[in-house]
Amino acid sequence: MPLLGALLLALALLCAWELVQRRATLGMGTGLGRPRSLPALPLVGSLLQLAGHPQLHLRLWRLQSRYGSLYALWMGSHYVVVVNSYRHAREVLLKKGKAFAGRPRTVTTDLLSRGGKDIAFASYGPLWKFQRKLVHTALSMFGEGSLTLERIICREAASLCETLSTAQDMALDMAPELTRAVTNVVCSLCFNSSYRRGDPEFEAMLEYSQGIVDTVAKESLVDIFPWLQIFPNKDLALLKRCLKVRDQLLQQKFTEHKEAFCGDAVRDLMDALLQVRLSAENNSPLAPGLELTDDHLLMTVGDIFGAGVETTTTVLKWAVLYLLHHPEVQRKIQEEMDEKIGLARHPHLSDRPLLPYLEATISEVLRIRPVSPLLIPHVSLADTSIGEYSIPKGARVVINLWSVHHDEKEWDKPEEFNPGRFLDKQGQHIHSPSPSYLPFGAGIRVCLGEVLAKMELFLFLAWVLQRFTLECPQDQPLPSLEGKFGVVLQVQKFRVKARLRDAWRAAS
Repeated sequence: MPLLGALLLALALLCAWELVQRRATLGMGTGLGRPRSLPALPLVGSLLQLAGHPQLHLRLWRLQSRYGSLYALWMGSHYVVVVNSYRHAREVLLKKGKAFAGRPRTVTTDLLSRGGKDIAFASYGPLWKFQRKLVHTALSMFGEGSLTLERIICREAASLCETLSTAQDMALDMAPELTRAVTNVVCSLCFNSSYRRGDPEFEAMLEYSQGIVDTVAKESLVDIFPWLQIFPNKDLALLKRCLKVRDQLLQQKFTEHKEAFCGDAVRDLMDALLQVRLSAENNSPLAPGLELTDDHLLMTVGDIFGAGVETTTTVLKWAVLYLLHHPEVQRKIQEEMDEKIGLARHPHLSDRPLLPYLEATISEVLRIRPVSPLLIPHVSLADTSIGEYSIPKGARVVINLWSVHHDEKEWDKPEEFNPGRFLDKQGQHIHSPSPSYLPFGAGIRVCLGEVLAKMELFLFLAWVLQRFTLECPQDQPLPSLEGKFGVVLQVQKFRVKARLRDAWRAAS
């Protein structure tokens, strides 16, 4: 009984403290009204309103009908504002980008980024700006968008096509092959290395990548209630095991580069980062707090490597899935390619203006299944506002990109897969029919890998569709279009038959 009494007293004190904190949060601001909020209970906040809905982006999308396109909720003691319209999204990302440039600190993202030493999850500030500037400089030194990257992607596209050729008329899981192709592009960019099929290091990388995707930034209970990490937690244990493998691989590559670095020849992004850091240190003394440690460089490369592989691979899988569901779209892409570039040569990046329907198809895939449906949450760094609503300092702001890309006020029949919506009336030029198209985010937090991702999506799909027709195996139903929510919207496993096109067979 004394123990029970003590627990009840502690619970009462905790509830009272949280109530004071909430009132303090809601008492700050610009004097405007607050967004309408979901009901909230002490300790758990609005979690009961979200419980039982594994597809969080869809739940938040549907809550608009009751609370409007901008509303608030409580994740435990965290005040969260949910943005569902492009008007408010653009205000957060562009008009007031610096005011909303913070990032929340969570248990899983701190583990992933070694306490926010990367770019994606680090909060906005002088060090983050300096770090991002160095990455831009390093990418320029290596030649982002140059023929070097195009050659790397085309090499991997050729290897992917060879693999598909050896699996003629077989039901193939393309996911590992797509992942290997994209991984080799990013490995060449970051480390000047690549992997063969069955390479043990590549298999380890696949395993740890999947573990990270399954456990990071999913608004899990340990992220909402950090004190829960004192108890056994399967997801947290899995994440730590996966990060141990990742860090061993990254550290090995980093050590090799530091030992071989001479400053004259830049072989890859890691060399470029080392050279840019050295140049910055030599040319002018760095201000206090702007020192980029080895951890910062490691986590930066880890960012580019992890995000660059998982996001692009996921979009490619969604593209293949939608082509299986819409064979008429696939035929139209192939007809356009046959007419504009023929079969005598392989596609190049310079062919993008010649293949607007393929470009439109990629755009429609990015719209209908946004790879990161809730983006990475932002944090307001000062008392500010969104539209007519007051937002307090420290509020977490979630951009529901799914809602933005499925807004019936902005998109005609948004649930319909229609690449033609991105073409002009003549079907010759690609454009966005709505300003609410934000597949890579926008503003100062825009995705660093946007240029590379667009290059890969175009070249991989162009190479594969020039040679093959992708079909669903006859003995299997069409795979599901329902994704699995996480830091990326994952595709459920499916198999595909890659049939060599008659025209290609005859030409070769």
